[in-house]
Amino acid sequence: MSESDAEQTDKQKYEFRKVIEELKEYRGSGTQLVTIYVPPERLISDVAAHVTQEHSEASNIKSKDTRTNVQDALKSIKDRLKYYDTKPPENGMVLFSGAVDTGGGRTDMITEVLENPPRPIESFRYHCDSEFLTEPLEEMLADNGLFGLVVLDRREANVGWLRGKRVEPVKSASSLVPGKQRKGGQSAQRFARLRLEAIDNFYQEVAGMANDLFVDQRHELDGILVGGPSPTKDEFLDGDYLHHELQDMVLGKFDVAYTDESGLYDLVDAASEVLAEHEMLEDKQVMEEFFQELHDGDLATYGFEPTRENLVMGAVDRLLISEDLRQDVAIYECENGHEERELLDNNESVSDHECSRCGAEIPAEDGEREDAIDHLMNIANQRGTETIFVSTDFEKGEQLLTAFGGIAGLLRYSTGV
Repeated sequence: MSESDAEQTDKQKYEFRKVIEELKEYRGSGTQLVTIYVPPERLISDVAAHVTQEHSEASNIKSKDTRTNVQDALKSIKDRLKYYDTKPPENGMVLFSGAVDTGGGRTDMITEVLENPPRPIESFRYHCDSEFLTEPLEEMLADNGLFGLVVLDRREANVGWLRGKRVEPVKSASSLVPGKQRKGGQSAQRFARLRLEAIDNFYQEVAGMANDLFVDQRHELDGILVGGPSPTKDEFLDGDYLHHELQDMVLGKFDVAYTDESGLYDLVDAASEVLAEHEMLEDKQVMEEFFQELHDGDLATYGFEPTRENLVMGAVDRLLISEDLRQDVAIYECENGHEERELLDNNESVSDHECSRCGAEIPAEDGEREDAIDHLMNIANQRGTETIFVSTDFEKGEQLLTAFGGIAGLLRYSTGV
């Protein structure tokens, strides 16, 4: 994935998070909020037919209000489906519709369509409840990384993928390694030699499966995890059976009791701390660099306006934004052409503004409201600046949000701003 593709993915994930956070706040009176997950291979005509059937069956709902709201939601969804041709977008889409409570016994009908989530939707799903079903989308947004998985003992082995939080078993093998008890007529030495040869052949077979699966993806791989009982996993790794580039990508070896498909899941559980550490590795490294520049150098900036000024000059190499930042910016332009910006607190409205440069009064209705992150990322994209969203799940990541306003940058050169 190119740098520009990665930035586009980060921006998409941020926009999805904002929408999901709004959807999670909505509540319906009764089971009247409809969610439909549509996989990419599902024909739009099939989805429309399913919606029509659900609309018909909704006539059996006893509560008049719930019946009306569900049918209105399904009609709204069917109307949206008319905008699509034969199939949904590349990764599928999710449709949300329903009458949400707005207080005082009032409701408001909302309909939202999220296209092309970070990963393809795996199966069609229709859900009707008092809340929208957002968990599958949240899991996609939390999914980070691609890891190779290998579990083995001297009897069997399984290899597969860990994509985000999803384990995908792919290949398996059974060994021909004889047990420790030799058959009659065989010398102990000959039996031991044959057994070692069988073990070696099996390790080569397992390595072959792993190499076939992982080598072509090695540039996208974040690491490889190996599990099994001792000494099997140690012999396998110490024997350099894996392709040399894959060998260098092994993050650790872990004790796992089972080596069938369930062992792949056990391996992920056993490696949870390593995976969590690896997931935040880039964030930790970039925040260490930021703090070092902040204390000992002059290539760090923070806060909305100073960071924006540096962005406009093209001086920002990497824009750092807290994943938990949710803030808008009011943009004013006075009659003399002076533009100024002001960060808004949550739920704060755009208010009257006095230009700090000429004193001109700018009424609230002349001010524009924009998402602060979108505003900065648009400038960053124009200036060739990489944007990094930083997790708050570690101390320095939390400090970016609480002490520096959630916005900072590492500079290409010192600007004095």
